[in-house]
Amino acid sequence: MTGLDELDRGSARPGTGRATADPVKALLHRHRELCERAVDPLEIAAGLEAHGVTDRTAARFKHRDVFSLAEELYARIPRDDGIPRPSAATTAPGPRAGWVVLTLLPGALGLASTAALRLTHGQNRVYAVALGVLAIALAMRAALRRGSPLGTPSAPPTTGTAVWTCWLIGYALLGDGLLHTAITGGPDGPPTRGPGGPDGDWTLVVAPVLALTLAFAPGAWSARLFAVRARRKVAASRGLEDFADSVRPLLFGSLALFLCALGALFTLCATVLGEPFTHHEVLALGALLFLARLLTLHGFTHAPKVVLAAAALAQAAALATVFAARLPGCGALAVPVETLVAAWNPGGVATLVCGTAALTLLIHAARTLTRASAHARPEAPSQGDPA
Repeated sequence: MTGLDELDRGSARPGTGRATADPVKALLHRHRELCERAVDPLEIAAGLEAHGVTDRTAARFKHRDVFSLAEELYARIPRDDGIPRPSAATTAPGPRAGWVVLTLLPGALGLASTAALRLTHGQNRVYAVALGVLAIALAMRAALRRGSPLGTPSAPPTTGTAVWTCWLIGYALLGDGLLHTAITGGPDGPPTRGPGGPDGDWTLVVAPVLALTLAFAPGAWSARLFAVRARRKVAASRGLEDFADSVRPLLFGSLALFLCALGALFTLCATVLGEPFTHHEVLALGALLFLARLLTLHGFTHAPKVVLAAAALAQAAALATVFAARLPGCGALAVPVETLVAAWNPGGVATLVCGTAALTLLIHAARTLTRASAHARPEAPSQGDPA
């Protein structure tokens, strides 16, 4: 039996003493630190939810839901300044020119790097591509640290997450071509530019990565839309379940909005560059990266890190089995990958891996990002997922 249940039972019996004569006062005493540091009732509601208080528990304190109980607890805490603080559930800072520029910068650098790749030759191309990759990486790091909607200044991306993300993006650039040529006995040389470049057996596909850099801005706006609208839903919610039911469509809608923008940008990039239209692969990777970042922004860092690592290792294992099958007596290792490629295409491996990973994170997000506690303090440092 929890302490709250014991408190409930004590307050229901007459003559149990002054400590339980006012059950809300006793609850306030138990969670005084939480109530004193809260900037609005939402933070108290989120904290109570994290401590196991449900709408049914709130009813025993003669409140219709946890939000109503939190409002009374917030009102009972004396404020030194005597000035009511604005509710974070109904106020949000507007777009700032700084983070608008930061969200557009990766796409602009992606366009410049693609132009350099198409226009340069020989050693100059190597230098241009290396410089472009470095510039894009620094731009994304700045956007993820300097307060953009996808950024958490107090908790920048961890090294592990960044490594797995770089692998997944690198695979989108080189992986399908390497897998195809590995199955046919190659590679016999470095990758080529793809359909628009000289002939070669290892194709470098630029359109997916360019589309992802351009989609950084729509992703930032979609994440901000979800965060702002979710916090505004608090005022209209009648309880934790009602809040979850109202936030869940926002989550799916934000993801759909981002994927629509990504799909349109990829179509444009593939058309201009003359590359294959592998929408299924690009959308699966985009959904995975967007959901991983959205969860991280709201404090759930463990699941994205594990799922990104699993996806990257699965792609690496697919490549490794094809090369390992060349060893004597190991031909059977490549059968699953070769069967998938024959039934679909080399992009089927990345689609299956990233799609499964994205679905896993979507299910996890639908459970965690619909909690009030996920939206209480967006500026707080990221923490691990609850058990």
